[in-house]
This record gives sequence, C-alpha cells and structure tokens, in this order.
Amino acid sequence: MEIRINGQAADITLDSEKTIGDILASLDMWLANLGHSLSGLSIDGKAADAARLDEIFSMEIDSVKTLDIYTSCAAQLSADALLKLADDIDEFEILKFEDKSNFVNSWEQSAQANYIKENIPELFSICIDLFARGGITCQTLRSITEERLREINDPLNEFARIEPLVNVTCARLADLPLDIQTGKDGQAAQTIQIFSGLTEKILRVAKQLDLQGFLVQNDEKDLIQLINDFSKVLRELLDAYERHDSVLVGDLSEYEAAPRLQELFDVILKKSRGAEIQVDK
Repeated sequence: MEIRINGQAADITLDSEKTIGDILASLDMWLANLGHSLSGLSIDGKAADAARLDEIFSMEIDSVKTLDIYTSCAAQLSADALLKLADDIDEFEILKFEDKSNFVNSWEQSAQANYIKENIPELFSICIDLFARGGITCQTLRSITEERLREINDPLNEFARIEPLVNVTCARLADLPLDIQTGKDGQAAQTIQIFSGLTEKILRVAKQLDLQGFLVQNDEKDLIQLINDFSKVLRELLDAYERHDSVLVGDLSEYEAAPRLQELFDVILKKSRGAEIQVDK
C-alpha cells in the first residue's frame, strides 16, 4: 500500500498495523509533535465520508492500494475555530432573550465547538458559562477569544508583551508573606490569582512558540525540566494557600515561585530570540 501525506509519498514502514485505523493511531502522536492534525482521508482516490469513518478505520490495509492523508497546521485550525467563535458571540449578543436559551444546543453541535471542546477545554467551559448560563458577559468572552487569537497569530510579540506583568507579579510574590502577616487577605488572594493566570498564559504561548518553530534548541537550559520544576512549585504554593499554611505560602512565594517565574520567562524569551521580536507599542 502506498501512503501519501498532503500529496507527498511518505517513507513509512508498516510493522504490526493491520487496519487503516492502526496506521492513523500510529501517526497521531507524530503529527501532533509536528504541530499538525488530521483533516482528511482519501482511499484509492475517493474522499472518505465522515459518516463511514468507523467502516474506513476497520478496513484491512491489504484491501487498499493508496491511502492519502491530509493534515492541517494545528495553529491554523485553532485560529479558524476562534474566528468562528467570535462570530458566534456576535450572533448570540443580538438574539432576543427568549431565543438565547436555545442557542447553546445548536452551538455545541458546530465544528468549532467540537474543536474547542477537544483542544481548548478550558475555553469551552467559559463558552458554556455564557451561552447556557449567562454567567459572564459577551465582552468578557470576546476579550478572551481575541487574546487567544493573538497568542496563536503572533506568539512572539504576545510573549514579549507580558514582561512588565511578569516583573510586577514577581514583586507581588516577594511581598506576599508581608501581605499575609499584616492581614491584607484581599491583596494576597489577588496576587495568587494573577500568578496563576500569568503562569497559564506563559505555558500556552510557550507551546505555540514551540509548535510554530520559534524556540531555539540549545543546551543552556532544558525547558521541559524547567517547566516541570516550576509546575511543581505552583502546585505546592496553591495547595499551601488552600490549606491556609501562611508560613509555607510565604516561603514558597518569595524564595521559589518568584525567582522561578522570572527564570522561566527569561529562558523562554531567550530561546525565542531565534526570530526577531518587535513589540507593538
């Protein structure tokens, strides 16, 4: 059987694969590492019908002469889904009150909703919060959507742009023990919230930088290990905060979280210097 990916012959040696589904399962992780996702199939020149996917996946490879696999860049798929979501928000916003309750049912069946649910689950939950419960405003979801689009379409500038927030957050983490000791509970809670949100953004944009080939690979710092160590500190800090262990919160925030946050940002920024960064003012 000949296998082609996006029209090009693929140098793939089949081992234990027996069916088309086995082949696709074997390629799934490889495609993901390249920042691509499966977008279409063709069997012996005939496009695969989505309604027959189960049947196609179970086909014996000996019965197929040519398997064409089509992929799309994951970043582009995400951007397309977010652009459609932006249109969905506009549509929802102008609906009459009595029509809004039915919107979520049809939206959940859409291609963009299914993609977001599978690939951006935290955003899917926020969408449901608006479309099903009205828990947030359309403008809030629109702002989140626009931010995610910037992270995908221009990850270099989006990452460089958060440097002032990183500096402020590190300073707040260093001051967190004093805030706790002096009873500034509101400010302490806000610091933890900002730190958590900033961490999520750094990791999201770092993933995009990696998928889009903007991270320079060198031996100065192992980024995966750095992220793992930082994530461990984050979990310990949040756990200590939830348990109201003020002593441990103070130690972790000042001596672990703040310096590790700064180091993580600096290393990712340095590794992304392989492409020119010009921050929009």
